[in-house]
Amino acid sequence: MESSHLENIIQGIPKAELHLHIEGSFEPELMFEIAKRNKIALKYDSIESLKKAYNFNNLQEFLDIYYAGAQVLIHEQDFFDLTWAYLKKVSSQNVVHVEVFFDPQTHTERGIAFEVVINGIYKALEKAKKELNISYKLIMSYLRHLSEEEAFKTLESSIPFKHWIDGIGLDSSELGNPPSKFARIFEASAKQGYKVVAHAGEEGPVEYIWEALDLLRVIRIDHGNRCLDDDKLVHRLVEEQIPLTLCPLSNLELKVIEKMEDHPVAEMLDKGILATIHSDDPAYFGGYMNENYYAPAKALNLTKNQLMQLAINGFKASWLGDEDKEKHISKVRSYFETVSL
Repeated sequence: MESSHLENIIQGIPKAELHLHIEGSFEPELMFEIAKRNKIALKYDSIESLKKAYNFNNLQEFLDIYYAGAQVLIHEQDFFDLTWAYLKKVSSQNVVHVEVFFDPQTHTERGIAFEVVINGIYKALEKAKKELNISYKLIMSYLRHLSEEEAFKTLESSIPFKHWIDGIGLDSSELGNPPSKFARIFEASAKQGYKVVAHAGEEGPVEYIWEALDLLRVIRIDHGNRCLDDDKLVHRLVEEQIPLTLCPLSNLELKVIEKMEDHPVAEMLDKGILATIHSDDPAYFGGYMNENYYAPAKALNLTKNQLMQLAINGFKASWLGDEDKEKHISKVRSYFETVSL
């Protein structure tokens, strides 16, 4: 099949993005623009030299650059511009619902007030709802390389804004920072009414997925690639229809897989796992939603039914109400009736 035909089909799919770090959508051009506006010197002298640094051997190498880039975000307008740029981009790729992660500790640690961060992000999400017809949920992540005590401070800061925040997540350096380290903060967050999700089984072992389910009581696993190491876990994920939010280009760039042909998404679908596709940190990993659908579709020869299932799963796994889910799923089905691979 011609690449352009597959690209056109993917472009037309109505999509939900559930695993996206807003700080990871920071394109180099915007980073340089905001750095200049805020009179901050970046250690890279050009957009090209910054892009050349996007050659990672593991998660930590990526995180080092990710946190360095975030340093230029200071004012509410910066967070607005960052979020708005992402929303405009995904709107052009027919993404109609987003569930966005933000990392307050990345900013509060350097003296930026929680409200500055969330105000900018929230205003852009509201603008997209009105002008781009994109619905959204907002997820506040705790950084797992920091202490649980630090996470409690972040939870406290979030309370005045909890009518804007739908859930909490757990991200950053996975190895050596198991979910069990955050059991108390997840319990406290759930008591505040937040839904809970966590990154697990990306670089960390399959045990981290069990911990996220049993100790943190998450309702969705972000990544979860390593679940295939454990048949019992696969059975549970299928039985309880616990979604996995997979990020193919991220997995390739961070060496979670060696080549796209090794990506587990087709096997997961075959086993009945509620697998979904997302972009993670698109500015750093070479693509947004369409590119993340295209890469495994091409490498694994995904069928029309598999592509349709991935799109349906995205809405099923979302935090939209049942009526909205059904409306979107019905549009996905109708769309696939009109295309042939």
